[in-house]
Amino acid sequence: MFTRRSLLESSSLGFGMLALNALHAQWAGAARPSMINPLAPRQPHFTPKAKRVIFMYMAGGPTHLDTFDFKPELKKQDGNNRLLGPVYDFKPSGKSGIMISEVFPELSKHADDLCLLNGMKTNNPGHQQATVALHIGSEMFVRPSMGAWVVYGLGSEAEDLPGFVTIDPIQDQGGAMNYGSAFLPATFQGTRLGTGSSGVPNLSGSLSESAQRKQLDFIQKANRRLLEKQPSHPEIEGIIQSYEMAAKMQTSVPAVLDLDGEPDSIRSLYGLDDSTTERFGTQCLMARRMAEKGVRFIQLTSNGWDHHNNLRDALGGRAASIDKPIAGLIADLKQRDMLKDTLIVWGGEFGRGTHGDNDVRNGRGHNAKGFSMWMCGGGVKGGMRYGSTDELGGEAAEGIMGTHDLHATILHLLGLDHERLTFKYAGRAFRLTDVAGEVHEKIIA
Repeated sequence: MFTRRSLLESSSLGFGMLALNALHAQWAGAARPSMINPLAPRQPHFTPKAKRVIFMYMAGGPTHLDTFDFKPELKKQDGNNRLLGPVYDFKPSGKSGIMISEVFPELSKHADDLCLLNGMKTNNPGHQQATVALHIGSEMFVRPSMGAWVVYGLGSEAEDLPGFVTIDPIQDQGGAMNYGSAFLPATFQGTRLGTGSSGVPNLSGSLSESAQRKQLDFIQKANRRLLEKQPSHPEIEGIIQSYEMAAKMQTSVPAVLDLDGEPDSIRSLYGLDDSTTERFGTQCLMARRMAEKGVRFIQLTSNGWDHHNNLRDALGGRAASIDKPIAGLIADLKQRDMLKDTLIVWGGEFGRGTHGDNDVRNGRGHNAKGFSMWMCGGGVKGGMRYGSTDELGGEAAEGIMGTHDLHATILHLLGLDHERLTFKYAGRAFRLTDVAGEVHEKIIA
């Protein structure tokens, strides 16, 4: 069981580091964030559909051909020229009748809330390159992550929590770069949390609460004196705010992550009473609690989707671990009237190939040319299948959505114009979508 104690045990990174990292923030003439409080809520460019994002990253590249992209012709051609038909059956789901694999029996009950993006593509079939591109918009350079850009543009509605949180992130394939702030001020980077022994890093110190307060007051007094002497350096105010935020988190974070107080019905809804679903269910319930408190961008991670072999059993196991928790999250957000302004994004770095991998008929290789993701809530049309791959499912053919398009569309749903959300660095105005990106208006309700 993931108890409150296990959630709160520390590891190598900590909330106190937010304040220390702020010492290295390079504001570089940024105009949008308030220098008094860089995480203060800010007005979007236009009326948003969504207030927050829950991004569910499936590390390894889930197979679209066995989950959300039904290809009758591939099934018909199974065995011809090494083609591998879907290893699970599909069926029409919901009133909309969109086709979803039987591997997701609980999620398919929410088919009318899902917008399947069947025309996804990315540039590189390598795990690290595709993973980094999905998270930061570039496969070659260190850039701010999507979550950092969102919080930079909108701030946060959480007064005593970070604006961007990542739960159980992968430590390879780019690691901390996937939730980093790069040249954006460090205030906007993701704060790493864990569901297991990693818990909340460095949450508590050796000092008593009163002694720590005295120490903080002493440091802040010195900081304010420095600010009076150097008013042309407003980043000092950001440092002051970061220290105060770190202090607030020592009280607020344990309260938000204490799942023991949730009723049995909610714990069961998310699958916390089952070892198969407990870990991802914990992530999903943590996400709902943080969303309620105003956290702007919450990222969840499920590992183990790289299925070169043992496809049917391995996919079945991975799907079972997330199926009930995601369905529970959607249902819970609905009953709290939060789904309408919470954008859920699900997907991995790429998809899988149409042929058996290495002449073996129990797995699929990497495929960057066509795959599936889905969105839910947050102003997206539900019960919709948008875009498609070719007849066999190997390459995106219609409604093609590249990585920059995906990012542009997510920002648009949040009320941000991806071409206007920029940060001047090294003499150039950078943005999440570089010099590309198209908003796919057809999926917006």
